[in-house]
Amino acid sequence: MIGVSDSLCLLTVHAHPDDEASKGAGSVARYHAEGVHTVLVCCTGGEEGEILNPALDTPEVRDNIGEIRREELMSATEIIGYDEVVMLGYRDSGMADSEANGRPESFVQAPLEEAVERLVRIVRSTRPQVMVIYGDEQSSYPHPDHLRVHEIGVEAFRAAGNVERYSDSGDVWQPDKLYYTIFSAARFRAIHEKFVELGLESPFDDQWRKRWESVPEDPATTSIDISEFADVRSGALLAHATQVDPNSPFWFGLPPEVMRTIHPHDDYRLALVKGADGRLVPPPVSNTVESDLFTGIRGAAASGR
Repeated sequence: MIGVSDSLCLLTVHAHPDDEASKGAGSVARYHAEGVHTVLVCCTGGEEGEILNPALDTPEVRDNIGEIRREELMSATEIIGYDEVVMLGYRDSGMADSEANGRPESFVQAPLEEAVERLVRIVRSTRPQVMVIYGDEQSSYPHPDHLRVHEIGVEAFRAAGNVERYSDSGDVWQPDKLYYTIFSAARFRAIHEKFVELGLESPFDDQWRKRWESVPEDPATTSIDISEFADVRSGALLAHATQVDPNSPFWFGLPPEVMRTIHPHDDYRLALVKGADGRLVPPPVSNTVESDLFTGIRGAAASGR
């Protein structure tokens, strides 16, 4: 059940079950361990996900993929340390131009105002100081549902504190910060280079490397040390058994003790902040990289602002 907390709260919005495992899992685990209330909003049930684990590619699994993926999500979020998991209630839209895009119950077909209001209701109920969504630069993986997460996430962040919007969706609450997750090409390059260094065959071929080179650099404003939680990502991914082959060199080709040393931090870009006058503005330009998503607001939260 959604509840209201007077302590620090982090709310992340993801498109499908397993996205929460591959993006920022270590950060959430760290904040959960610190006592921060952690909330996941999962926008779809992942019904269009391919079964990538050959051992589970059976007619029974295919026929029940939505239910199975929900069970996998519950297992993964327990490993990560989410205190609450809220389903936004839409169907997986599938890849661009697929038949699933046209289904009326799909996320991409949902009226924008309806989807935003659903998210606003969750924000007002859980009262996070920090929201994390996907960024405006998604050329490396322009999945319709990921693009929609950005669209409704920005709008909900702006609307949640506005008394004139969605007046029947709970008492207004304005989060202090909106962050974007970052696709880190540097991390994948470092993994590839480690494969080469160890004399192992890298799963990252020329096509992968061209993809990295084509992605615009998205400078991190915030870098979270997850060295003590480096194994959380792999554990959570393995919980998504239909979506992750446990023998995949992409995820598990390097020994765990080696993976722990590669890019042991999650990177984010701060997109919007609540100013001193309550207005939502871009963050001030700074040459300092934050080490905490709650920089500047911990004291205010403790005093019950």
